[in-house]
Amino acid sequence: MTSVGTIAAPTKAARSRSIDWREALPRWTLISLTLTFLALFLFVPLAAIVAEALRKGLGAYFASFTDPDCHSAIRLTLLVTAIAVPLNLVFGLAASWAIAKFEFVGKSLLLTLVDLPFAVSPIVSGLVYVLLFGAQGWFGPWLAEHDIEVIFAVPGIVLATIFVTFPFVAREVIPLMQEQGKDEELAALSLGASGWQTFWRVTLPNVRWAVLYGVILSVARAMGEFGAVSVVSGHIRGRTNTMPLHVEVLYNEYNFVAAFAVASLLALLALVTLALQSVVEWRLSRETRGDSH
Repeated sequence: MTSVGTIAAPTKAARSRSIDWREALPRWTLISLTLTFLALFLFVPLAAIVAEALRKGLGAYFASFTDPDCHSAIRLTLLVTAIAVPLNLVFGLAASWAIAKFEFVGKSLLLTLVDLPFAVSPIVSGLVYVLLFGAQGWFGPWLAEHDIEVIFAVPGIVLATIFVTFPFVAREVIPLMQEQGKDEELAALSLGASGWQTFWRVTLPNVRWAVLYGVILSVARAMGEFGAVSVVSGHIRGRTNTMPLHVEVLYNEYNFVAAFAVASLLALLALVTLALQSVVEWRLSRETRGDSH
């Protein structure tokens, strides 16, 4: 008996090691592939941007931001983001509440329309606004008679930015609201709370981290949007150029240090957004786990 037990023990351990090895190989292979992909297509381009921006030293780098056109591009980018994101926040909450909490005719169609900007090219959306509000568009003559500028002006840039960013808040909040159900809202209503009180004190606190996550994604997309804004802006230097368009202008003029300096600022904003996104994602995951226990 003793000899059988002595022989069986190493056999079992060897079998266990074989299973561990077969489990570990795919895991480490996938991790290695992911890190290699990130290094080639994310870290190396970011490092190249910083290296090119600093190629002539810190003096040339900071001098790139003293250009009045650069100031105008930064101001316009922040202005458009400050207008488009709050509007999308309101739309996203309204759409999420309607889709997740109520049943009505056309609900599936509304859910599909929320995803429409993911399926449509930003350039196509910009062309649609030109078709509607351009000088030869459907509403162009009426706008011209009333001296209202939409295309090649700030309103057109805001419209294009709203279109490309409006799914983000709704897409983060809808699944969470559907998962939470309506029990807490019904309990609040049965205790005498009004619809608005239920929304502000029950529904909104339960989805606050998902809302913030959607807002962060919207801000990142609004600041970095190029295609739709490029079509409706007209590339008027100092007036309708956002930061991505300003980078393109500088690059086409062979002003590489200034172009990469402004691009590095956009990259820095993206990294800050990524850090905020990670924190919010962690809090959202922690809150979701807490609800499930």
